[in-house]
Amino acid sequence: MSEQNTQRRDFIKLASMTLGGVGAASLAIPFISSMQPGKDALALASTEIDLSPIPEGQSLTVIWRGKPVFIRHRLNEEIQSAKETKLEDLKDAQEDSSRVLQDKWLVVLGVCTHLGCVPLGQKSTDAKGDYGGWFCPCHGSHYDTSGRIRKGPAPTNLDVPPYTFLSENKIKIG
Repeated sequence: MSEQNTQRRDFIKLASMTLGGVGAASLAIPFISSMQPGKDALALASTEIDLSPIPEGQSLTVIWRGKPVFIRHRLNEEIQSAKETKLEDLKDAQEDSSRVLQDKWLVVLGVCTHLGCVPLGQKSTDAKGDYGGWFCPCHGSHYDTSGRIRKGPAPTNLDVPPYTFLSENKIKIG
């Protein structure tokens, strides 16, 4: 076989491999792009909430990333009770100060850590459990005024979502 045919064959092989690689990449890009979160999901990545309409002792439920978030404007008695709780009395020991950025505002995900139910306690007429926080009627988990599990099958405290204060009465979740 001549050297010219060998070079031609090498060129054809290289050109077809390059064309095949470009074709595979052009087919893969739409599939990879479809795995990215949609614009609607990215819009829900963070939300801003004005806290000024929430009177002391009342709660607000907002939806963030498809989950309820409980925001409670805590009374002084609730803050004091949460701070005075002994860590050895808790199933998932966590100081109240590590769960809040400002004492009067508690922000937690409203999803029971046992099986994902939504606990009662946001409305003034709801059962708040034995510790004045939230009560999950499905399996009997009781949470205190800091969202910490006190009694029942839930293994951990209500989760605290990432949030920051933008001003005295405005927070950004996410």
